[in-house]
Amino acid sequence: MGLSRRFGDNLAVESVDLRVAPGEIYGFLGPNGAGKSTTVRMLCTLLKPTGGSATVAGFDVQTQSDEVRLRIGVALQEASLDEKQTGQEVLELQGRMYGISGPVLKKRIAEVVEFVDIGDAMNDFVGTYSGGMKRRVDLATALLHEPEVLFLDEPTTGLDPASRAKVWEEVNRLNTELGITIFLTTQYLEEADVLADRVGIIDAGNLVAEGTPEDLKRQVGADLIIARVDAEDARLNELNASLSKLDLVSEVSVHEGEITVAASDGAAVVNDFVVALNGAGLRAESLTLRTPTLDDVFLAITGQRMAVAAGDGEPSDGEGAAA
Repeated sequence: MGLSRRFGDNLAVESVDLRVAPGEIYGFLGPNGAGKSTTVRMLCTLLKPTGGSATVAGFDVQTQSDEVRLRIGVALQEASLDEKQTGQEVLELQGRMYGISGPVLKKRIAEVVEFVDIGDAMNDFVGTYSGGMKRRVDLATALLHEPEVLFLDEPTTGLDPASRAKVWEEVNRLNTELGITIFLTTQYLEEADVLADRVGIIDAGNLVAEGTPEDLKRQVGADLIIARVDAEDARLNELNASLSKLDLVSEVSVHEGEITVAASDGAAVVNDFVVALNGAGLRAESLTLRTPTLDDVFLAITGQRMAVAAGDGEPSDGEGAAA
């Protein structure tokens, strides 16, 4: 595919190659500005690629955009709902735009309303809805025409934990009960871990890793020992040679006063790790032993941790947009 998008001198997405199988939940993971939303907008025919190609549901996003739009549902970061309409009016208008009317439209609205659990708020104005309710109505509009592929662009950004869990439940139901293929972009590591069959990690416009969450975490190592140390990274880097020689240790990394050791048996290495710190005249402010997370995968691949600012998002398009 080599899918690319340039805004002026800024190469926002660079030669991305990925394939999503029918019936799969694919998690597209990366921090703000990584290129997630720009990629989704190209796949949804909202933004033209400046390089490469892509097909969605078997149709080319550039030359067969109408066919693509008939087969996809899209819920972007910001729910594009008219706050002066009721939920019922929003869904009726969406149905008519897809050529659905009469008893068929009435039936479909009843089905999606029940599925996403909108409840008795259908006749209330959208402007009175909570953020979680707006997300559910937006999801209902994306499902009304029974799409083959559903694009969810950071569907839980800005939601409280309870609303986020509800969205996760709905995404799983869409996939397992309706068999919809789901392309999910997220900056929340736990979200990708819980929902996705496979994960693609994008950083600075490049797809830097891909696999199941478990496979990606196994690449880091069986266990991680993480110590926060009040010292400059230069001093911590001096430990690399001695720590790397320890039995069972596969990797050592240093980032902003934090030293991380990947080991096949973390419990067996902890004592030697502490001895090495003491020998270097350093004291750990905190010490943690745990199994790897997707954040550890991101750190191992890019050299930095995921920096998530709740409520932030990427610009949709335009000259000089950072993605």
